[in-house]
Amino acid sequence: MTQRWPVILFALVMAALPLLPEIPPFWIVLLNNVGLAALVAMGLVLLTGVGGLTSFGQAAFCGFGAYTTAVLSTAYGVSPWLTLPLALIVSGLAAVVLGLITVRLSGHYLPLGTLAWSLGLYYLFGKLEFVGRNDGISAIPPLEIGSWRMLDAGSIYYVIWIAVIVCAVLTTNLLDSRTGRGIRALRRGHIAAEAFGVNTVRAKLLVFIYAAVLAGLSGWLYAHFLRAVTPTPFGVHASIEYLFIAVVGGAGYIWGGVLGAVIVILLKEILQSYLPMIFGTQGQLELIVFGLVLVALVHLAPGGVWPWLAGVLPFKRRPPRIDASLQLAGRPATELPPVLLQLEGARKQFGGVIAVNDVSFSVKPKEIVALIGPNGAGKSTTFNLITRVLDSSAGRITVCGTDVAGTTPQQIARLGVARTFQHVKLIPDMTVLENVALGAHLRGRSGTIASMLRLDRADEAKLLAEAARQIARVGLKDQIDQLAGSLSLGQQRIVEIARALCVDPLLLLLDEPAAGLRHMEKQQLATLLRQLRDGGMSILLVEHDMGFVMDLADRIVVLDFGTKIAEGTPDAIKANPDVIRAYLGAAA
Repeated sequence: MTQRWPVILFALVMAALPLLPEIPPFWIVLLNNVGLAALVAMGLVLLTGVGGLTSFGQAAFCGFGAYTTAVLSTAYGVSPWLTLPLALIVSGLAAVVLGLITVRLSGHYLPLGTLAWSLGLYYLFGKLEFVGRNDGISAIPPLEIGSWRMLDAGSIYYVIWIAVIVCAVLTTNLLDSRTGRGIRALRRGHIAAEAFGVNTVRAKLLVFIYAAVLAGLSGWLYAHFLRAVTPTPFGVHASIEYLFIAVVGGAGYIWGGVLGAVIVILLKEILQSYLPMIFGTQGQLELIVFGLVLVALVHLAPGGVWPWLAGVLPFKRRPPRIDASLQLAGRPATELPPVLLQLEGARKQFGGVIAVNDVSFSVKPKEIVALIGPNGAGKSTTFNLITRVLDSSAGRITVCGTDVAGTTPQQIARLGVARTFQHVKLIPDMTVLENVALGAHLRGRSGTIASMLRLDRADEAKLLAEAARQIARVGLKDQIDQLAGSLSLGQQRIVEIARALCVDPLLLLLDEPAAGLRHMEKQQLATLLRQLRDGGMSILLVEHDMGFVMDLADRIVVLDFGTKIAEGTPDAIKANPDVIRAYLGAAA
């Protein structure tokens, strides 16, 4: 999906810079600092910009990597290269411990939680005897390759930037995969991601650990670059700067982390060097100007400098090649039970408010059932009870004979239930193809490591082929490579249906699928739903367009204030006086 030659060109430019006679050694030191910051910023791009988890503690993970190699190489004489995996493991284990506590937080509690343990770890580094307290550890041995000792900035430069480029490529590969789509779905909330089988807690912990490992790698390189470690670079101030680097470069873009590091570190150094020469040495004017310039940058490019620059440069993202001959394995052919979905006295109570009041109905194989009623009747809440977004207060709900009590939304998806949402839940900065492919998450097998190493291409090709097939099925083939956020509301609802079809469901739950559609589009949708029913799929839909519902549904269930007031065929519902009084109106 991504073009490789711009990365190769960038690598060649970075390799040539130290060889230029015009480049002074001090600028090589600055480029090393840029590389170290870029590694941390890349992790923050994945964690914050893509995953939606704000962290003020990444510098602490740099400290874990730096102190691990410092202690092992000075006190125990372990080779610096052998300390690398240990430094990454220590950073990763620290992330597991802190992440199990932190990633379950939401809203402003998450960044406050990272801020709290970041402060605690900073002071811990300054109090522990075996890491040198506030004096730290010095005389750390340099990296060596044979007899070549990397004692200066120019010699370790290549190690740092090889690490940056390799990590950028691996991270880009990760995002361009089944696992990456699950991570990218986190930013829009957990409900939609879980509905298609993404284990959101595991995905959050994964990006938290991955960002920590990148920071640990930066810390390891930092220790052998400066050959001394103190607590100062691993405090909250440094964490805030790393986060700012990610935002300036482009919080949702891997290479934006690299660009942000270049802008922030070089700009800060230029201001510190030249402003005192212009205005004198009184005060710290460079900090004020630095802040004003960065605020101006964020104002001019609110999405970051990288997406703005990417729109100017000729490097464009190529759409993937779809092999239409590839097929995903379908659901095993088994005899369907006489009832796919059964609600028996389902009840949901929020304090003193009863949203769903002892509702009972069923959906049989090859049947379209409509759930109608006024706004606030409990229709979407009923959907959430079926898909386990909400726990039932009482009653029993079964899917294919399985009681859903105590299950998760992911397990409901595995049972063959897929859904759309009353309020569209697409990822606007992903293409239609990528959004729909998220629906096939449970039908893929490749994991994180395989994705990073591009060993998932065969599996990924099948997922994308299935997504393209469902997009064509719903009539949006021409929009397949457009960003989902650029589509009309009606088209976005159709994209949600295509995404749900990628689950290969037995039961499809559609929440107001015709809202925002024009007349002809509604007719096409009705034709599609009839084809799905005739092909063996059952459909439960919520809809306010009574003409659409009456022409389509086999049976209709009517709710009013959370209570079922009628059930029957469309003709029976149209003639029911309770339904006329509560919903349809006397004119009906």
